[in-house]
Amino acid sequence: MDEDAVDSPDSEMIQWRRDASTSRTVRLLWSFGVGTFFAAIGIIVFWRLYDLASQIGTGSIVIAFFAALVVTVFAFAATSNTDQRVAALSRRLPVDLPTGPGLQRAADAALGTIAMIAIIGALMIVGRIVSQRELLAVGAGPFTGLAALSIPLALLALALASFLRSVGALDREERTIYLYEPEQAIDLELIEGISARRLGDTTILTLEYAQPDGQYVAGPRRLIVPPNVAHELQSLVEKSAA
Repeated sequence: MDEDAVDSPDSEMIQWRRDASTSRTVRLLWSFGVGTFFAAIGIIVFWRLYDLASQIGTGSIVIAFFAALVVTVFAFAATSNTDQRVAALSRRLPVDLPTGPGLQRAADAALGTIAMIAIIGALMIVGRIVSQRELLAVGAGPFTGLAALSIPLALLALALASFLRSVGALDREERTIYLYEPEQAIDLELIEGISARRLGDTTILTLEYAQPDGQYVAGPRRLIVPPNVAHELQSLVEKSAA
């Protein structure tokens, strides 16, 4: 689990950032979502080029080119010294290649694309074999259906990755939560109950606001925070209610 919540020099403040660089859950969801779309585009481009090349007897060249491209991308993205390799490559090219977090996101997208090419491609190949040999009465339908289902699942993964992103701070002395995206402050004195649900390395908090004089209190009803921040928030609210 990546560390994404730290105490500031002021011991009463806990700050956190949950995004693809600090949360493995967000990172995997983003990689799967983006990788699926790139894989679908790559498979369509490959199939069109292969179909055209086959008509002139050069289909094997297209296969070899795409295989070499996939192996090269995987070699760059999966190694531990990706930064050094990309820096060396950037010195030979007239364009600047991404570095730091941008490079890590590009590597995640590349690995996700390769993984989804393998999965979608395997489903399409199996479906084609089943259809040609008439192994199932329904033909290739189940396999092509699963391949097509990856697109809405990718959309869901991207939406969930966006939902699970969070940047904020908890001031224990002032008993206030500060959210930065968007900017918002939540007074813990107005919260009378918190329920928590763990999702991987993430905790989803549901807040119950008090209604002084029957008035509605505006504010987010759900928060996405690291588990240690969730525990601290629950402790502060329980102490206030006691």
